[in-house]
Amino acid sequence: MRYLPKSPADREAMLKAMGARSVDDLFAPIPAEYRLGRDLKVPRQMAESEIVDWFHQRSKENGEGHATFLGAGAYSHYRPVIIDSLISRGEFLTAYTPYQAEISQGTLQSIFEFQTMICELTGMEVANASMYDGSTAAAEGVMMAVRLTGRKSVVIARSLHPEYREVLATYAFHQGMPLAAASFNESGRIDRKALEKSITPDTACVLIQSPNFFGTIEDVGAIAEIAHRQGAMLVVSIAEAVSLGIIEPPREADIIAMEAQSFGVPLGFGGPYCGVIATREDFKRQMPGRLVGQTTDRNGKRGFVLTLATREQHIRREKATSNICTNQGLVALMVNIFMTIYGKVGLRELAKQNLAKTAYAAEQLGKHATLLFAGAPRFNEFVLKTGEDPYAINSRLLGHKIVGGLPLKNFYPELGNAALWCCTELTARTAIDTAVGVVADGDRSARNMIEVDEQEVTR
Repeated sequence: MRYLPKSPADREAMLKAMGARSVDDLFAPIPAEYRLGRDLKVPRQMAESEIVDWFHQRSKENGEGHATFLGAGAYSHYRPVIIDSLISRGEFLTAYTPYQAEISQGTLQSIFEFQTMICELTGMEVANASMYDGSTAAAEGVMMAVRLTGRKSVVIARSLHPEYREVLATYAFHQGMPLAAASFNESGRIDRKALEKSITPDTACVLIQSPNFFGTIEDVGAIAEIAHRQGAMLVVSIAEAVSLGIIEPPREADIIAMEAQSFGVPLGFGGPYCGVIATREDFKRQMPGRLVGQTTDRNGKRGFVLTLATREQHIRREKATSNICTNQGLVALMVNIFMTIYGKVGLRELAKQNLAKTAYAAEQLGKHATLLFAGAPRFNEFVLKTGEDPYAINSRLLGHKIVGGLPLKNFYPELGNAALWCCTELTARTAIDTAVGVVADGDRSARNMIEVDEQEVTR
């Protein structure tokens, strides 16, 4: 009855009220040949205890207890247990958009603190109350630059997350916004000469990612100089927020679009995540989403209010900066709690752990494969090119309860058998050593096959 709340008696009463004798009478207008005259071929119904057990079994098939080297915009970091305890409180879990400040002070204060910490983290002057995720934040940041400059076209780095580029392409198509791509060089960074050639008098902004999709850290200052010299703005996307624990924030940017999933948000099969836009004070009225401000009441007590709300339902449609309907309030609260728990010192230590694990993995794996873009600084991801197809390597790794790196053939076919590997503080050294052994086995097999082929040619 929990899942089928209408009892046979209820259904009979409804049919009687409609003047029908049976459910078949309701479908009588549909020709018989188009009606299904048998039961659906579905498994029998299960009790709730059986359903719970079924999902537990399926979760084990999804890699429960597996180590993972996947990254690419979704990162496996430790989530302090206090996060779920706090977000489960009724005033947070059931809260709606805080239009009525007098009954929403807790939510408003949480968002205000979120905005404040994001500004401290990114080096920007103002941040919004969060967005859907990093991909939509990047697209909204680009459209914000278009409004601010009055220009229409955009230059995107090919080292930007491929799925972010797809999201932006969808936005751009319906906005009539031409997109141009700037290639990357042998270090995995944006090619500055190609970038300069790509920028035209109609370029509103340059969109880059740092650390980029390959894990390489871009020279944001140099790129900003190129963009600003030609009157374009610079939008910097950050997919791995933990990197800001040790990397200098891209203060030279005009707009920062970030994915904050790393800060206490579970992977959750791709969402919901927490997007961020941070920018300069002068640009705040073109910022999408909403902004919470601090004020005082008639008694001089500190209070919080929804200061800016820029979507089309709040203001005249043609003046709206976005149709973003809500911020990810509960998810942003996870991020807020995470940043509060770790603080500046803790976040720096976390970033160091990520760097150390990655340095060890890259060094060991690099003995049996080619480490691409090795000359540039990187954070917790690196690209490994193997003699063997990375899908075959990943298949063997699964036998060791390890999820391997992300094969890049679909995104960058020119890189061949390359895969993007990621290490976080949760990556155990034993998992790295096991992965090294699996890659080494494939490397030896590939070399043996080459030697056999050469012997055949000689004969």
